[in-house]
Amino acid sequence: MAFATARSLALTGADGHVIDVQVDVSPGMVGTTLIGRVDKSLSEARDRVRMAINNDCGRWPATKRVTILLAPADLPKGGTHYDLAIALAVLAADKAHSDITADLLEGWAFVGELSVSGALRPVPGVLPMVIAAAAHGISRVFVPEPQAAEAGLVPGMTVFGVRSLAQVSAVLRGAEVPEAPPVVGPSASPLATWRGEDRLDDLDLRDLDGLEDVRYAVEVAAAGGHPLMLVGPRGTGKTSIAERIPTILPDLTTEQSLEVTALHSVAGMLPAGAGLLRRPPWFAPHHSATAASVLGGGTGRVRPGQVSLAHHGVLFLDEFPHFRADVIEALRQPLESGEVTIARGEESATYPARSLVVLAANPCPCGNFHGQSGGACECSEVQRAHYRRKLSGPILDRVDIWMEVRPQGRRGGSFGPDPESSADVRARVAEARDRQARRYRDYSWLLNASCPGPVLAERWPLHPDAQRLIDAELGAAKLTRRGLTRVQRLAWTVADCAGVARPGAAEAEIALALRSDDSARSLPAHAVAVAAS
Repeated sequence: MAFATARSLALTGADGHVIDVQVDVSPGMVGTTLIGRVDKSLSEARDRVRMAINNDCGRWPATKRVTILLAPADLPKGGTHYDLAIALAVLAADKAHSDITADLLEGWAFVGELSVSGALRPVPGVLPMVIAAAAHGISRVFVPEPQAAEAGLVPGMTVFGVRSLAQVSAVLRGAEVPEAPPVVGPSASPLATWRGEDRLDDLDLRDLDGLEDVRYAVEVAAAGGHPLMLVGPRGTGKTSIAERIPTILPDLTTEQSLEVTALHSVAGMLPAGAGLLRRPPWFAPHHSATAASVLGGGTGRVRPGQVSLAHHGVLFLDEFPHFRADVIEALRQPLESGEVTIARGEESATYPARSLVVLAANPCPCGNFHGQSGGACECSEVQRAHYRRKLSGPILDRVDIWMEVRPQGRRGGSFGPDPESSADVRARVAEARDRQARRYRDYSWLLNASCPGPVLAERWPLHPDAQRLIDAELGAAKLTRRGLTRVQRLAWTVADCAGVARPGAAEAEIALALRSDDSARSLPAHAVAVAAS
């Protein structure tokens, strides 16, 4: 009997798990058995690996019984990236036909799909796999050559980017590495061709005149990570405002960059040679998008949706009432908990989804309704009522800031001071986030919008005058219990933006105005003055 173990990685959501690929080659009924809760794509590995070994690196033990176990056996496993580990474990276990020994595989992780010729093909999710390997004390890894740069983003990891099974065997044995044809780069997801970043590079808040109250609301939302709703007639600048929000967000920290880049790796969106994503991502799905596209899922392996790909960035849902009902309702979970859990059969995956969600809507289906007169609206009252019902209910109780965007004339240039640039606002947002990071340094969250309500009320209560003001709104049924917590978080962000040590009545008044969808309740003048200064 001959036995060998090679290590690979499994992904559950964006989390990686070390898998022991254990192979036994022994006399008995000839055949190959693959066990360990494997899916169809992994079951096919028996044929891929057998042909790869025969064509590139030796001879498959055709007269023996081969048993392949992927342990732990209770963890569901799928994907083609186990091929390389299976092939090397088989070669090490079959001592009669291979120079690979079991001890040579110790301390390594093996990731890659094999072709019939023995060439390695790229696979999605290399970065989170390598992160998991490093967390479990593995410091050396083989990956397909085009993904060596991606794997090399993990500190302290020795990465070998190889082209074929024969090259891996040569490196392990210390022999001369044979030549092999270049590896074709990874097949990119359709979203990989556009993450929204290039198109937004030249945008700046300075481009927009007026809208001081909206500018202030956007600054508070960016500083505290608060979901934002923009409502107004078409052509008032809702989309233009939303597209400029990424320009006022600070660069991602190294930890955030690794987290976001890992999610994009799982989705197959990282092109060959890509480095860490340093800027907050931006995604704006069309209102016809499916729940699987926005929230995650799909057939076969569960993949993250755009709400997770926008993690630590911005998810913009324009024409929000036109989104499918299942998409709107499914947004409750990420808005409340900052993560998405997707179940498909026996597979369940949880992805982080702490993105800044920005919603935009017209006041009516045609988008022309404005003021008491209705403007040039051609919709019937029944149509408007049906449309407005989509802008109410539990989903929008989870939106922290409501802002009406009204038509405005030009206020800059010769009629007033030039608007602030994105760089100026970004500096204030960074300062406000630094204050939050210091306050929450002993906790897992970074921003006010993520702070649990009971912890906020116990550890960082508002000034009594501010709390009385908010409690009065709750008593008058203008706020729900959920709304009360969200106003408390908003008050802290308003204070952080202003450099105030503890929110008082003035900050609570601003928070209530930001939270209210009543167009008659406007922001206090001193708050608007901040955006206009």
